[in-house]
Amino acid sequence: MDEVFVTLTILIFSAIRLATPMIFAALGGMFSERSGVINIALEGLMLGGAFTAAVVTYELSNPYVGFLTALVAGALLASIFAVSVIKFEADQVVAGFGINILMLGVPALLSGAIYGAAGSTEQIAKEYLLPEFARLNVASMLAFALVPVCWYVLFKTPFGLRIRAVGENPEAADAAGVKVLRMRYLGVILSGVLAAAGGAYLAIGQSSFFTKGMSAGKGFIALAALILAKWRPFHVLGACLFFGFTEALAIQLQGAPWAKLPGGESIPVQFIEIIPYVLTIIVLAGFIGLSRAPKALGIPYRKEK
Repeated sequence: MDEVFVTLTILIFSAIRLATPMIFAALGGMFSERSGVINIALEGLMLGGAFTAAVVTYELSNPYVGFLTALVAGALLASIFAVSVIKFEADQVVAGFGINILMLGVPALLSGAIYGAAGSTEQIAKEYLLPEFARLNVASMLAFALVPVCWYVLFKTPFGLRIRAVGENPEAADAAGVKVLRMRYLGVILSGVLAAAGGAYLAIGQSSFFTKGMSAGKGFIALAALILAKWRPFHVLGACLFFGFTEALAIQLQGAPWAKLPGGESIPVQFIEIIPYVLTIIVLAGFIGLSRAPKALGIPYRKEK
């Protein structure tokens, strides 16, 4: 019984740690998509935040400065995406994938130029990483605290009302005096800040350096969680914890003595590692039709004076 309790406790804390970057990214994506802009770029925004946080933290030996700098980098990168899809009306999905591809190559290029290694940055000393309290990283606590804050902002403030209005009916919002394009810019930039926070956690909270592609699809899983959660903050938390738990379970299954094939051979680790992604596809296939996206999602707005 004690062994089961210990295993369950390990799974829960591991799920929280693994869900943290997805919570940040999904909350960010929520503001962008509530304003009417599809944000496929969450993966790239996370990578940009992770690289910036790792470099600044290593150079300045200060994780808080590194974390805040990552937020600025996320805002700047999101601004590039916002200009391309809002001002120049580029296809939002294509532009988002462009940011993702860009951030697969640029950090490796800069890392090679700065540290002579394209694969990763220098390792940060443990005392300069984001601290932990009661086995939880301070970034995990911040992610959980942001959920009710985002709910309040989205549903109880004029800013949130305007964000939701421009994502549902931009023409009506414009007629009521709301600056549609301005609100969309703010939604996308806010998504960049939050997604970069998730990336920063990966580099200086969960790990101690940046490696190429270290987000490992978490931006896409966050997007799946956002759809599953119907673009609502508390539902986002539950969906991200679910995906975090599946990933934690997959890690625990690796090398488990009872995880055997009928012939007695161990299950190949590759099959165990794909469990979270397979479950993501299954869940989306079952629930995507039940989620109603903002009506103006993905539709450029051209009529604002």
